[in-house]
Amino acid sequence: MKTNEIREKYLEFFRGKDHTICPSDVLVPRWDKTVIFTPAGMNQFKDHFLGKVELEFTRATTCQKCLRTGDIENVGRTAYHHTFFEMLGNFSFGDYFKKDAIAWAWEFLTEKKWMGLDPNRLTITVYKDDDEAANIWTNDVGIEPGRVTREDEDENFWPASAPSQGPDGVCGPCSEIYYTPDDGKPVEIWNLVFTQFNRVGDPPNNLEPLPSKNIDTGMGLERIAATMQGVTTNYHIDTLLPIVQAAGEICHTKYDPEGDSGRRLRRITDHVRACTFCIHENVFPGAKKDEYVVKRLLRRAVLDGHQLGMREPFLCDLVPAVIEQMKEPYPELAQTSELVSNVIRKEEQNFFDSIDDGIERVSGILSTIKSSGGPSFDGETAATLYTTHGIPPELVETLGEKESVEFDWPGFDQAMKRHGEESNKLPVAVMGSFGPIDEIQTELKSTPFVGYEYTNFESVIGGLVSEDQSRSDVIKPFDANSSDSEEDEKQSEPKKQIVFLKESPFYSESGGQVGDQGTIISESGKFRVEDTQRVGDCILHIGEVTEGQLNVGQTVNAQVDTDRRNSIRRAHSATHVLHYALQKHLGTHAQQRGSKVAEDWLRFDFSNLEPVAADVLEKIEQDSNQRVQDAQPIDARTLPLADAREQGAMMLFGEKYPDPVRMVSMGDFSKELCGGTHLDN
Repeated sequence: MKTNEIREKYLEFFRGKDHTICPSDVLVPRWDKTVIFTPAGMNQFKDHFLGKVELEFTRATTCQKCLRTGDIENVGRTAYHHTFFEMLGNFSFGDYFKKDAIAWAWEFLTEKKWMGLDPNRLTITVYKDDDEAANIWTNDVGIEPGRVTREDEDENFWPASAPSQGPDGVCGPCSEIYYTPDDGKPVEIWNLVFTQFNRVGDPPNNLEPLPSKNIDTGMGLERIAATMQGVTTNYHIDTLLPIVQAAGEICHTKYDPEGDSGRRLRRITDHVRACTFCIHENVFPGAKKDEYVVKRLLRRAVLDGHQLGMREPFLCDLVPAVIEQMKEPYPELAQTSELVSNVIRKEEQNFFDSIDDGIERVSGILSTIKSSGGPSFDGETAATLYTTHGIPPELVETLGEKESVEFDWPGFDQAMKRHGEESNKLPVAVMGSFGPIDEIQTELKSTPFVGYEYTNFESVIGGLVSEDQSRSDVIKPFDANSSDSEEDEKQSEPKKQIVFLKESPFYSESGGQVGDQGTIISESGKFRVEDTQRVGDCILHIGEVTEGQLNVGQTVNAQVDTDRRNSIRRAHSATHVLHYALQKHLGTHAQQRGSKVAEDWLRFDFSNLEPVAADVLEKIEQDSNQRVQDAQPIDARTLPLADAREQGAMMLFGEKYPDPVRMVSMGDFSKELCGGTHLDN
């Protein structure tokens, strides 16, 4: 069974179980500060699981693009490790629970209409204390008790070892399904997570039952494809083996699955596929966070090619092979093929230019370490090589692996911090850390924004939070003349406070546009709004009480600073004019990579592989000025995403758009999806 067929069968199966098919989230979920890349299918549903949003559906299914680098050293070495992969998932938000989740997993895997796997080849694991799941498997599904194994929290709990080691927050036991192929080595193909607890503090009795129990399942598409196709490694499935073989042809190396060259070709395949998807979503190789991960993956792949004799860029020539294999589920990849190839080629060339000198320097240090019996390559030394000679840590790590010398990543990170650089290790995703803001968000769900129509609006206070406030003080009144402690009175800087409104005219910072300022006035007090931010669908008005006090439930008059709002509108409309001019004179690749829109001031970041020539810059400036002078009308309206696409609205790959969307049109030259505030012409 082909990989694309499995993907479609899975989604169709759960659609038949009343699940809503949701599209894959972007690879870089900028709305989620706890992760850099999307690590799992459940990530886009965090707020659904936590009850922080109004639910349009209680059952969902997806095929999610994911990227993880936590065990990057195993990529290409083992049969199943990847950086980029697709995760099939079905989710329940307070709807069905263990009995249905288990029954449907078994049905999908064993019924001939779907996967048709031999039930006798499937075995089950459950958490050691989860009698409920074990009984469902044996009594309801009918599996012999001897094929159901109980495992400890490090194997069958999410997050792993959460009961004893944390973190606090939403968690639950797991049940895993294993398939035993002809070689007799069981392979985990499906993990069912039963999120039913909130961990609070250390054991014992630290697992509090959640009022709403949820289901979060995941099955790696590449892994189930390998099972269905009877191959011993994911890299031999129908969508990956052609890329491996193409890499062998480009590197003039015959693919030997058991040899060192085979491991290198598999690693090249994985890394170039991951980078193709990342760059397609406008994550270019760079120095910070997600950009650095792309740079690191490209360097590792170039190093493998170098070991195979390559001395010129070659990864860029593999991009068409990646797109050919992934074009059915992701046809949009073809639209950026040339851009992706050019970005990879440039990064490759830069690395090839310095790689030989780096190898010589590192090899000398490794010889010294080996002769002295040292166990690892010192992180401080590696940081000096990087900051002084531009030798990347990946090169040090790769060469050290050949000599059985470990690389001191923690030491390198600490040294780079001393050099003023930011650590580029990926954070661990945590779901469900509860505080006062979370409590109010869970209660309110959302703050409707009325600021397109009004800058002065009567609303009601839905919640109050003070900086450093404990959970019990969520609805404590705000008083301009009071403090929480004697220590507070000694502090010259007043604590920031947050006001939640039932509806708000204040624009919360997003899309590069800064948050509004203004005042919130009740019959008993006045609050100065210094900034407006957003958490989920709720708007946070941040500032301080300047007169009297505020109380939850009070009716208030919310007044936006209109002079400041108008200056921001001017700057935001200017970014759209500039974006149009950049694309006209540089090409469609010159897409927005970030921006800041403030009072009559803007910064606009865009992608271009070389400096803009002076004469082209002049044309961009002249064109922008002309569009401003034309004073064409600006129109903003809400419409279905498909209609906006059909009308030619600019859509940036890697951005997550709601449906319906707000489309801002300027005359006949610009259509962009944007939630910001704009001028009328």
